[in-house]
Amino acid sequence: MDWEFIISHLPMYTDAALLTLSIGILGILFSLAVGLISGLLLYFKTPVLWRIASVYVELARNTPLLVQLFFLYFGLPKIGIIIPSAACAVIGLTFLGGGYMAEAFRSGFEAVETIQYESALSLGFTNLGAMRHVIFMQAFVMSLPSILANVIFLIKETSVFSVVALADLMYVAKDLIGLYYNTNEALFMLVCFYLLILLPVSLLASVLEKRLRYV
Repeated sequence: MDWEFIISHLPMYTDAALLTLSIGILGILFSLAVGLISGLLLYFKTPVLWRIASVYVELARNTPLLVQLFFLYFGLPKIGIIIPSAACAVIGLTFLGGGYMAEAFRSGFEAVETIQYESALSLGFTNLGAMRHVIFMQAFVMSLPSILANVIFLIKETSVFSVVALADLMYVAKDLIGLYYNTNEALFMLVCFYLLILLPVSLLASVLEKRLRYV
C-alpha cells in the first residue's frame, strides 16, 4: 500500500465526499417531501391522485437510478432540455427516493388504527387537523426504521453519480485508477470515505430502532 499516494490525494477525496454528501442530503430531503405527499395520496386513496401516486411509486421503484440519470443527462438534451450534472443527480435521487419514502410513509399511516382517526373527527378535528395532531407523529415513528433504511440505500446510490460527469467519490477513484493505476489505494480510500459517511447513519438507525421497541 502506497501511503504517500494516499496522503497526497486525501484532499481530492475530501472534496468529493463533501460533494457526494451535499447532493445526497439534498436528494434525501426532497425525497422525504415527495414521499410524504405521495404517501398521503396513497393513504387517502383520492381516485385520480391516488392513481397518479401509484404510477409514480411503481415507476420510481422499478427503474434503476442509473437509467434515470442517463435519461436526464443524455436523453433530455435531445429535445433541447439541458440540466447541469448536480441538478440531474439531485432530481434523479429525489425521483428514486420519493418512491421508497412514499411506501414507508404509507405503511406508517396504515399502521395507525383507524379508530384514532375517526375519534379525532368526532371530536371536531378537520381531516388536516386529525392528520397533523393525531396520526402523523405516530405514523412517523412507525415509519422511522424504514425511512432510515431508505436513507442508507440512497446514500449508497450516490455511487452512480459519476456517469453524469459529477466529481463524486466514485468519479475520483476511477480517475486516479486510470491515471496512476494505484487501484488498491484508490479503492481503499473510496471504501473508507463511504464508511465515514454511512456508519454514523447506520449506528443512528440501530439506536433508534432499539429505542422504538420500547415506545
